[in-house]
Amino acid sequence: MSKLNTKKLSVEFRDDVTTTEPIIPRRYTLTHSDITAELFLTIGENYAYDKITAMRDEVLGEWVNIGGSYFYYAYLNVDGESGQSMVVVRNFVFRRELPLALEAIRYGDRLLFNKHKELDYAPIIVFFISSNPEFNKVENWGTFSKYYF
Repeated sequence: MSKLNTKKLSVEFRDDVTTTEPIIPRRYTLTHSDITAELFLTIGENYAYDKITAMRDEVLGEWVNIGGSYFYYAYLNVDGESGQSMVVVRNFVFRRELPLALEAIRYGDRLLFNKHKELDYAPIIVFFISSNPEFNKVENWGTFSKYYF
């Protein structure tokens, strides 16, 4: 896993989402450039589908509230557009790079976390989405306090 280089992270806020409000709806689209190693985080009421490429290696996320408690749901398209032959590789890469992605989300939206400190302790639930049952999983990846530097 790489360490986050904050100089290579660009953050864009859309819709009526500000640096501190609202928590819900608040959706995250994290994409990257393989060439420059830059990360692009878009935060809005909706996902930034216009930022998603044919590679389908983005990380989508959102805050949900269940029974008065916050959870962060992250969605990863393990199958991608390249078919089943690449599922093992994509799964490996997502798992290797997910800590960096979560760190980028935590840092990029740090003003929200500073205002709503309870979000640092909300469980991160990751949905690895695949048509192959071996890779179609839901896992708890801890809390954002683990991905904060």
